[in-house]
Amino acid sequence: SITTMIANRFLRVIATKRSHVTSSNITTARCFSFSFAGPEDLNDILKKELVEDKPRSEVADIWYSYHEGKDNVHGLVLKGEDASNVLSRAANSPFFMQPVFRDDGYFMLISQFMEPSHFVMAYLEDYKMDPARAQPLLSFSVFDDYAEEKDLTLVRADVLNKGIEDAEGLKIVQNMLDKYSQEDQYLDVYAFNKKPETFDIDDFISQQNQKWRTDQPTVDGN
Repeated sequence: SITTMIANRFLRVIATKRSHVTSSNITTARCFSFSFAGPEDLNDILKKELVEDKPRSEVADIWYSYHEGKDNVHGLVLKGEDASNVLSRAANSPFFMQPVFRDDGYFMLISQFMEPSHFVMAYLEDYKMDPARAQPLLSFSVFDDYAEEKDLTLVRADVLNKGIEDAEGLKIVQNMLDKYSQEDQYLDVYAFNKKPETFDIDDFISQQNQKWRTDQPTVDGN
């Protein structure tokens, strides 16, 4: 398939940069089964008729409050223009990856954008073996329903596998949104998809490691 062909191009670039977590952590990340449960439509989460007349700040508060305290799900908020940037760039550059750092190293996730607004992320080693059968560890959806009217983008993230900790899932999604919404950070995504031979994976991992451990994300979430 075209998906497998494109993915294999990228995987050749990173074939020698495999995960450095212990075998026990790898097993944990891979051994749990799941049922995909990511909502496909904003109306599946939020009764839109109840918030049509509410201002941006109140809708954002409702979104945060709804997700606060829930296990394995997160609600995030972006500016309205971010939805257009994220979704258009993702349609053009549908693949990327995100290292997940732990005390003893890191492992790598690969993401695939599924139009119109959904991202699915799987364990890279599973994806290398068979992209069609790789089981998602998490997913997130970018809802642009109020992007123009309220300058508001709502993001829903679902952690689908216990191999990813809840806090890790939120951080992964925040980092991915940064990569697609910010023009300077999108350069990595573009190179990964369009010019993989120019993608410097060592520099990328080093930057992500520093950000993972020290930086604050630019996307708010809970």
